[in-house]
Amino acid sequence: MLYLVGLGLGDAEDITVKGLEAVRRCRRVYLEAYTSVLTVGKEALEEFYGKELILADREMVEQEADSLLKEAGVCDVAFLVVGDPFGATTHSDLVLRAVKLGIPYKVIHNASIMNAVGCCGLQLYNFGETVSIVFWTDTWKPESFFDKIEKNRRNGMHTLCLLDIKVKEQSLENLMKGRKIYEPPRYMSVNQAAEQLLAIIQNRRLQGEKTEITENTICVGLARVGALDEKIASGTLQQMSTVELGAPLHSLIVTGTMHPLELEMLKLFSVDSSSFENNACQRTA
Repeated sequence: MLYLVGLGLGDAEDITVKGLEAVRRCRRVYLEAYTSVLTVGKEALEEFYGKELILADREMVEQEADSLLKEAGVCDVAFLVVGDPFGATTHSDLVLRAVKLGIPYKVIHNASIMNAVGCCGLQLYNFGETVSIVFWTDTWKPESFFDKIEKNRRNGMHTLCLLDIKVKEQSLENLMKGRKIYEPPRYMSVNQAAEQLLAIIQNRRLQGEKTEITENTICVGLARVGALDEKIASGTLQQMSTVELGAPLHSLIVTGTMHPLELEMLKLFSVDSSSFENNACQRTA
């Protein structure tokens, strides 16, 4: 049996009782280590679960998944995922491969950022399409995520922006030379995401476009959701470029049309209450 087990968002204790029971009866336990991270390390998880964990990075999951699945064909194997197992498309691929090989699987769900963002007070059914904001490079500056945020806002919907994670990535030079040398991990901050959005707004204005999103659009920055030191800050997009939220992981929400109740909740986390008086009331239902 292959078990896909969600670990939740905070620390070792966020696993469900059902998930913990599955982990403890499995012969081999893999920890997916590239789509998200917990606030505690592998050692803390091993101590709490009473099991040795095998780190599964992107390369291992995408290139050696068949060997993992062959093990699941002869013994119980757990694949641990931060958040919920289906928070990333990679894990759907694992299920499809298991079915093709005739290997039974069981999914044990948990909280993920997709539903935990409700902690800021915005109502989940008012969210549109979720987007990913990637790190720009000197030669690659995609803007497709901005168009999706604009579409959501035109429809009055909020947008959850998942921010880029670079774990075990190779530089272009090392990749071309086939050297297994990896760059240090990088986690996009709310500041960096806001700066990229502001740059796109500026670029489009120079091209004569009028954007739905401006420097004064109300946004929400979230950090370490589900952890004891969770932090939430609401304010304008401009304010999000300088707000201090601390260590990763960060997420950003660009608001759409807000219900008065949502507005009242966001004010609890405001960087500057005057931002709401000046801007938010223009986009309330």
